[in-house]
Formats: sequence, structure tokens, C-alpha cells
Amino acid sequence: MDINIRQQFSEKWARYFKNADLPLAFFYTDQPDVPLPKEEDLHCIIGQLSGARVGQPLVLSGEMKFCSGGKRYLGFSQSLRPRFEYFLSCGIPGEMEGERYKKSPELVIEQLRHQASFKAPGKYLVFKRFGQLSEADEPIAVIFFATPDILSGLFTLAGFDESDLNAVITPFGSGCASIIQYPYFEYQSANPRAVLGMFDVSARPGVPAGELTFTVPWPKFVRMVENIDESFLITESWKRVRNRLP
Repeated sequence: MDINIRQQFSEKWARYFKNADLPLAFFYTDQPDVPLPKEEDLHCIIGQLSGARVGQPLVLSGEMKFCSGGKRYLGFSQSLRPRFEYFLSCGIPGEMEGERYKKSPELVIEQLRHQASFKAPGKYLVFKRFGQLSEADEPIAVIFFATPDILSGLFTLAGFDESDLNAVITPFGSGCASIIQYPYFEYQSANPRAVLGMFDVSARPGVPAGELTFTVPWPKFVRMVENIDESFLITESWKRVRNRLP
């Protein structure tokens, strides 16, 4: 990673977003430079990111214990739990409680036909606070946890150099799919888009009320940083929003 990007972004973020929390970045590696967490049942990984957000990097691997869906959306598995179509929809009386996020198992099956999986390009997935990134790190995407005013700035900046009306996408998926799987696919595309997420009701308790995620694939993030000083962020319109940020 070009370490100058870390410096440029941090300075501009403080200037235009009033020292709002720095985002996280994630990348895959076979040799993490931070300690692995204690062996325990992590369950949903979204709640585990709170430590990384305040400077305690998080390392995950396919050998650790967390939900099967999470392992798929992080690239550590290509399978889903048995009868997943019932789990996401109506459930099975006496056997499985359904999440009721889809009306029927048939809808889930049809959705899965259009939802690809991927294989993690490294043994470990690392989350670091942006200011902790080193020159050796190769970020795939940057994850902002943001309130509506900050989201408005990120959303508008994401479309600043785009004619496409869909420079930001909001696909249906779990919390971890919205910050890892979909951004990973966008990272690999010729014209990567940002992903607005964390609408997963099951994952919401793992983040503060009033926050969503805005995940930007690294190539697009670099462009956004380069565009800041000539964008709407220098106008009086943004100043009025910025002045009411906490």
C-alpha cells in the first residue's frame, strides 16, 4: 500500500468530517502481523469489530468457530447450513425457527442462484483501523460506520467522478456479506462500486443505533481521496452539514 494515501486521507477526513471515527480496512494474508484472538465461539463477527474500530486489530480464519453463513461470506467456505432456504424464510415447525427475511423457501433458492460465493485469497482475514495500516498491507476495501450526515458525504463523493447513477449499491444480504463479500466482488470488477449496508436485522445489535456501513473497494477509495479537494466538500453546502457533526 502507498503509505501516502493513509496520510492524505487522515488529514482530509479530519478537515471535512470533523474527526469522525476513522474507518476500518480489511485484507487477506497468510502471515498476519497481529495476534490471533483466543479460541472461542465468535458467533456473529459483526459484534467483534467493535474492538478493531478502537485500535485492536481483528484476525479471522476458517478454522475459528463462527456462523456458517459468515464463513461463506468471508470466503472461508462455499457451503451453507443444511436447509438454509427454510432458515432464511418460514422455518420448519418443531425443527427450525425461520428468520422470515424471505416469504418462501422457493424465493431463497431462486436468490441463491444469483448469489455467488468466493474462495478467500489468504488463510487469514485482517481488520485494521485505517490509521494502523502499514506499507506491507494490501487493503481490499475500507469500511465506514457512519451516521446519515456522514453517509450523505460519502455517498455523494462516491458518485463525483461517475456518470453511472448506481455508483453505490445496496444488495440484500447479511451484515458480513455487505462489508466483505459484495465489496470483494466489486474490488475485482473493472468499475468497482461502493456498498451501503448493515441492514441485516440479526446483525443490527452488533453496531450502534443510527449507524450503517459504507464499504468502498480500495481502487475506488483511492479515487475518492484524490477527488476530495475539488468536490462539494469545499462548498458552503457541505460546511452547513459539517458544522452539525458531533
